[in-house]
Amino acid sequence: MKYLVLIYSNPTSWNEPPDDDYAAWREHFALDEELAERGELISSEPLADPELTRTVRVRNGVVSSTDGPYAEAKEYLAGYYLVECESIERAVEIAARMPDARVGAVEVRPVMNNEGLEM
Repeated sequence: MKYLVLIYSNPTSWNEPPDDDYAAWREHFALDEELAERGELISSEPLADPELTRTVRVRNGVVSSTDGPYAEAKEYLAGYYLVECESIERAVEIAARMPDARVGAVEVRPVMNNEGLEM
């Protein structure tokens, strides 16, 4: 079963100790390597700063595009992992190992194929 692990972050939370800005990156790199060795990692990528985001809506055939995600949001989608593992419990174990789970939130969502859930 495939799961999309969505990482939500708040940039201010990363200013808290430890002061080592690269500690979280090192944890992600180590997790990437481990999941790849286990054959569970399909893809993982960080996403660009929310200030570079555009939100697109079409209403009555009219396209509108606004800068960034919702302005009132304190957390934003910061990256993702696409994993393939045996169960949602395993996907939750993976999500819990991400440093982002300690300072933000990590969502685990089953991936559907054209027929519905792969389950």
